[in-house]
Amino acid sequence: MSSLKYTPKQEITETHSRLSKTFREGRTLPLEYRRKQLLQVARLVQENADAVMASLKADLGRHPFEATLPELGPMVSSALHAVENLEKWNSPEKPQVEAWRSGWDTTIFKAPKGTVVNISPWNFPWVLTILPLIGAIAAGCTCLIKPSNHAQASAALMAKLIPQYLDPDAYAVCLGAVEETTHVLSLKWDHMFYTGSTSVGRIVAEAAAKQLTPVTLELGGQSPVFVDGDSTNIEIAAKRILWGKQQNAGQVCVAPNHVFVQEQHQSALVEAFKKAYDSFWPKGPLDSSSEMARVVNVRHYERNKSLLSRTKGKVAFGGQAGQDLRIEPAIVTGVTLDDPLMEEEIFGPILPIIPVANVDAAISHIRSGFTPLVIYVFTENEETKNKFVQHTQSGQLILNETFAQVAVYEIPFGGQGQSGYGSYLGKYSFDTFIHQRGYINVPADAGTEGFMQGRYPPYSAPALEFFSQALKMKIPDA
Repeated sequence: MSSLKYTPKQEITETHSRLSKTFREGRTLPLEYRRKQLLQVARLVQENADAVMASLKADLGRHPFEATLPELGPMVSSALHAVENLEKWNSPEKPQVEAWRSGWDTTIFKAPKGTVVNISPWNFPWVLTILPLIGAIAAGCTCLIKPSNHAQASAALMAKLIPQYLDPDAYAVCLGAVEETTHVLSLKWDHMFYTGSTSVGRIVAEAAAKQLTPVTLELGGQSPVFVDGDSTNIEIAAKRILWGKQQNAGQVCVAPNHVFVQEQHQSALVEAFKKAYDSFWPKGPLDSSSEMARVVNVRHYERNKSLLSRTKGKVAFGGQAGQDLRIEPAIVTGVTLDDPLMEEEIFGPILPIIPVANVDAAISHIRSGFTPLVIYVFTENEETKNKFVQHTQSGQLILNETFAQVAVYEIPFGGQGQSGYGSYLGKYSFDTFIHQRGYINVPADAGTEGFMQGRYPPYSAPALEFFSQALKMKIPDA
């Protein structure tokens, strides 16, 4: 039985009504109000850093480094970045217009969408909850947070801290599993934000469609890596790939899922992985000194063990199952596309290596599957870079690195197709929760009205001639 006290459905409905009322009353509209709430988000993290790290340790066995680098630090910096840019982001835009409409005061206002919900996952329970929340606050929305019940310590701590630091009439947490989440989805929201699996993403999208609610889906998929052994430092590539893979025991939506490498370079890449492996964990990944994160629960632990037992590839090293739901990162060679490891996103500490003839073969394999959240490419060859830019699709394309792109808030983070739609990070989080509201103010003066006169009935031939000028514009040669 869950140790979390789930929120009754009636209370969820009442919370929805309270948040909606707060938004309708306009309480979240003043920028000073939003600024105060964003600063409170930063204070929440700073003043409770030890408790947040302890919750991540309890839920996922995280080392303080793997709690601070991808979660605690970005939450504080993102909140402060939003504060710094709050006025700029919310300022109306004045687009350049054609001369004959120059007096119409054409404007784009940044209007908050309203009352939104953020359904967050268990693998990075804090940062994947707070970063979208920061965007919602900056935009002037009210927000309900529904954290995952699979990260119980984190969810319980959120439910305790958020009403202590933020306005409880505008921001709230509800706890629960499938039944409670289903009820949340049945309510009318002005935007839904979901991070998690593709299967649940379909359910969220269907619920949103019933209410004609805009939705952001941050999903995952089999994010591939291509190592161009002809034009890259293989040792650096192996170290960076393994570092990205072992984060949170591979339970990351942007984790490298599998590696393509030219056949003649597979042995060298395996050797480089072994060198990096031994340098990361001198006493082995399962030694207490390694403090490697664990698999989230028994079901996922057994799923990873089953994958390793069913693969037709060769486990080059790693893969031993230990206590406390820990599994050594496994490098598996000679994997083919029809291998059990390639049936779906691995989401665990297993890294298959798939030998290919060349870069074109790797691209062909990538294009034959669903659009991934990210493609990683290790190469210094400009032609290879351009091939991936022009001939592949993915939410992001990252060269010569893994995982670190989630810290680059100047670019949008999000998927495409099967890996999701919509994006966030930095200003893109703000953009997710605003409606760009078009506005014009056409002067009601004699001069403007005289210009407009020809559009009124009864229609005349001279007026038709005047308004047909666009049909006669010269079209440039191709």
